[in-house]
Amino acid sequence: MLRIMLVLLTLCVLSPAAFAGEADLKVPALGDVQFDVLGTTVTGLNILYFGLAVCVAASFFGVIQYKQTKALPVHASMSNVSNIIWETCKSYLFQQGKFLVGLWILIAVCMVYYFGVLEHKSVGSVAMILAASVLGILGSYGVAWFGIRINTVANSRAAFASLSGAALPVLGIPLKSGMSVGLLLVSVELFFMICILAFLPTDLVGPCFIGFAIGESLGASALRICGGIFT
Repeated sequence: MLRIMLVLLTLCVLSPAAFAGEADLKVPALGDVQFDVLGTTVTGLNILYFGLAVCVAASFFGVIQYKQTKALPVHASMSNVSNIIWETCKSYLFQQGKFLVGLWILIAVCMVYYFGVLEHKSVGSVAMILAASVLGILGSYGVAWFGIRINTVANSRAAFASLSGAALPVLGIPLKSGMSVGLLLVSVELFFMICILAFLPTDLVGPCFIGFAIGESLGASALRICGGIFT
């Protein structure tokens, strides 16, 4: 047993250290990768294009759900309260947007130093990575805006529905509004990620994923988390 442990320890010490991360992803040419789906040959790009169509359809579902929720009956006083809350939420969103701009500038400096200086990426590649981080922030910002808006609308409709004494509408209205926000979140973020994977050069996919994740995380922490608490 001791001999085996010594052999394993020796292998660990002598093995070369591997320094790799998401930026080092080796993505194959997806147009050359083929799959057999129900007797039909499709490429990796075809599957990604289908995924984009699904994401767009899911986004339309969120919009339709918002219109259906807004069309539900509500008392005028309850609707006025919702509108007042929404106006304060908009002030919050605008303020957080300004905060995100300043925070992104600081993070962008770090990203430029890492990818431009340490990783020796070209100016165009660094600009593409920064653009991916901006897309991540905009995705989070848009979902947060939609989520707060539909929540303020659904709250007053659920309150009005509770006056009838029926439990299902009170449960169904916030459930549907929350479901639409969750579906929109997944579809928007997945849409951007598929676009990065399908339309960018393979050597930029990994770094742009990192940039997108940084931007999306910044937006989520400042908007969706704090925005949910604020709402």
